Amino acid sequence: MPNLGVVAYRDYKSFVMADIPGIIEGASEGKGLGIRFLKHIERNSILLFMISVESPDIAAEYEILVNELRTYNPELLHKQRLLAITKTDLIDDELEAEMRETLPKDLSTVFISSMTNKNITQLKDMIWKALNTA
Repeated sequence: MPNLGVVAYRDYKSFVMADIPGIIEGASEGKGLGIRFLKHIERNSILLFMISVESPDIAAEYEILVNELRTYNPELLHKQRLLAITKTDLIDDELEAEMRETLPKDLSTVFISSMTNKNITQLKDMIWKALNTA
């Protein structure tokens, strides 16, 4: 089952997030946790992809995840998508700028760190805006 949590937002507002782990290449074919978790994605109004800066190719990893959604249910591609690049406390601003250039230009992206709290408020703002314009 996905893990549900309530995210506190500005002015005593909040929203519910569902952490849906286990989406890997081949999940739509039953690999890993497979379809059990993909089914839960259909219930979400927006999709936030979280990929670590440690990934050798963030853009390729994102495309793998999108392809799994496409293979499972092409209707999922109509949901608004956001991208959070995690663990940015491991890199400097120069490397972040280089990485940013390799990412899809039409995708709302934020570089975050839960360790340093970097851009967590910006991420919440992106999610709130997406939820209220979807």
